[in-house]
Amino acid sequence: MTSNEDIKQSLKLYIVLSRAHKAINEVTNQFFQQNGLNPTEFAVLELLYHKGRQPLQQIGNKILLASGSITYVVDKLEKRGFLKRVSCPSDRRITYAEITDEGTNFMNELFPEHENNLHELLSVLSSEEKDTAIELLKKLGLSIKDLSY
Repeated sequence: MTSNEDIKQSLKLYIVLSRAHKAINEVTNQFFQQNGLNPTEFAVLELLYHKGRQPLQQIGNKILLASGSITYVVDKLEKRGFLKRVSCPSDRRITYAEITDEGTNFMNELFPEHENNLHELLSVLSSEEKDTAIELLKKLGLSIKDLSY
């Protein structure tokens, strides 16, 4: 049987996780805004920058965004010259998003700064503490994924 203290501890963990997530997101979102992007635009660019050309239909799943919003974000990034749409030669139903040279140059400057900012934000934790946090949060996320509600 679950004790009242166990339940309170779970609630406290949820609150602490939520506040830490919010604090990190506020700082990173401010960084994106200072560089003319919103978090979703950055996520799309970062995906294309690191993984290369992606089918438009799959981008939403990879960055955890509703597919309807992807068209809007891709349109904005395309207007800025950061990505382009490329038709699939073998299947006309598929269109890829591909980062342009301009987008790559932009990310070559922006991404290392983003990495350094994250490193500074998380520098309060030792390497061992980061490894432990990664392990525990993965365990938590995978266990929840396996639950059926």
